[in-house]
Amino acid sequence: MSSGDDAAAREAAALEALSRRIGRAHLRHRLGLEHEAELRLRRPGARSPHLENWRALPSLLHLLLTLTGLRERGRRNTLRIELVERDCALRRLPVAFEGLRLLHLSDLHLDVGNGFVEALIERVRSVPHDLCVLTGDFRFRTYGPCEPAMQALAALRPHLGRATFAVLGNHDSIRMVPAMEALDIRVLMNESERIERGGEALYIAGIDDAHFFRAHGLHKAADAIPAEACTVLLSHTAEPYLQAAHCGFDLMLCGHTHGGQICLPGGIPLITESTAPRALVRGAWRHGPMQGYTSVGCGSSLLDVRFNCRPEVTVHRLVRIGG
Repeated sequence: MSSGDDAAAREAAALEALSRRIGRAHLRHRLGLEHEAELRLRRPGARSPHLENWRALPSLLHLLLTLTGLRERGRRNTLRIELVERDCALRRLPVAFEGLRLLHLSDLHLDVGNGFVEALIERVRSVPHDLCVLTGDFRFRTYGPCEPAMQALAALRPHLGRATFAVLGNHDSIRMVPAMEALDIRVLMNESERIERGGEALYIAGIDDAHFFRAHGLHKAADAIPAEACTVLLSHTAEPYLQAAHCGFDLMLCGHTHGGQICLPGGIPLITESTAPRALVRGAWRHGPMQGYTSVGCGSSLLDVRFNCRPEVTVHRLVRIGG
């Protein structure tokens, strides 16, 4: 058997194991949509309703920014990663989890190059945290090889928390899951995980992409969680916030919008590529009893530039209301 055949056999075995865990229909749904999207996007003259899939747009933006002398400034801005630290007060947080620090990274787009991974490692390596959560989009493009992004993730992984949880985004392939879990990153595919501390429990739930693939299953993610338990939901996008609030989650952490990435002065986004209300496209928000936070993301999409919207890594310090 050739090395190529051996690799294909290992991938097939890994995907078969994944299908037993998440369900064959979910795996087939994801793989089928990925395949159709890639065929469509590779077709000459292909059009997409999503800006990030317009192949001519990056070239046009590159030319425009070069002519205006802004290209290098925008690229430098992508490396000026900000640390955002905030307290998040949760009514049902167990006493044992008071002060727990969640390091939140979103929209990493790790294979963009130009020194980005090194800048991200430098930013997170000295940030104290207890758990790490990654809310999707590990690949720069929405199709193509996964290996460069996974190699970059392997370089980043030693600088993340011992317990690291992730969900997939609309740039990601389900084929990434075995490689990510080989790095000891628990990828939650409409699943939950119980975290124990001092004899008490906190739940981390995660859903598959709700933006493009619409493979999210909130009810399935919540199935094994006791009704009274405090639960943090990981979602690539805030778009299913209404359903998440009604499912009883306490905190929803997400990304996807990049905060606009290219914004007017004052951080006013021009485009967000999201159906969520504008109030939910960046920073802290609330719907009913559920709190939410939409990260502006670590990385960049479409083109590696940012204006009036610095990239961020976020530390959410969990505290009890009245604690």
